[in-house]
Amino acid sequence: MDPKSPPAIEAVGLSKFYESFAAIRDVTFSVPSGQVAAFLGPNGAGKSTTLKILTGYLTPSEGKARIGGLDVSERRIEAAERLGYLPENGPLYPEMTPLELLNFFGEARGLEASRLKERIDVVVAQCRLDSVIEKPIHKLSKGYRQRVGMAQALLHEPDILVMDEPTSGLDPNQIREVRELIRRLGETKTVLISTHILQEVEAIADHVILINEGRVAFDGSPVEMAGGEGLEAAFYRLTGKATGAPEAAPSAPIAEETASESSAL
Repeated sequence: MDPKSPPAIEAVGLSKFYESFAAIRDVTFSVPSGQVAAFLGPNGAGKSTTLKILTGYLTPSEGKARIGGLDVSERRIEAAERLGYLPENGPLYPEMTPLELLNFFGEARGLEASRLKERIDVVVAQCRLDSVIEKPIHKLSKGYRQRVGMAQALLHEPDILVMDEPTSGLDPNQIREVRELIRRLGETKTVLISTHILQEVEAIADHVILINEGRVAFDGSPVEMAGGEGLEAAFYRLTGKATGAPEAAPSAPIAEETASESSAL
């Protein structure tokens, strides 16, 4: 990364209030170009709210969100051109085939016909959708539907990808396939993924931002977070669980192949 270039993704003092409730408060972090960063935290910590602000779907009550140095509130269209976003429940039309959906989104983004065909060929290969490209989306497995969502996010060739819980609800084989795809994408793009799964961090992340109760509790590398105690112990400590009080049985942050995660959606 050029030290003079702005961070690919930047949150500066972000807060979001709903009357007296603060979904997030004073969230500040940055992701340099070329990193795969994990936005980690327990359910309800404020991850999705932060991502929606970074991608322009929500307006912050306070603070600034920047994509590639562009203020998302002031230059939303320009920022969106550099950004691919996969929400937790992506906008897939079940009656369409993946090919129809990609054509629809490409036309909506104003891609010219020749450019759109070229990009569809590229993202179909990247996301390995060849075998299902003509099947209705409602007949596809959750893993394939997630790949269709990723293909849609990649269609306009963005520099930056933001993904909210990209492996939620997938079985172990599908989780492995999606992680492999994210690793490949991280070779050429900046990627920020929201997750509550520690194995996700170990598998793909260069950088960790941990949020708890709406505030940033850690910002650094996975090795720095683990320290001498390991990611699991660090997660419990940073989220206030290591207090000596009795704990509930480990859930999705610790055991990713539990029934609770498999039914997350």
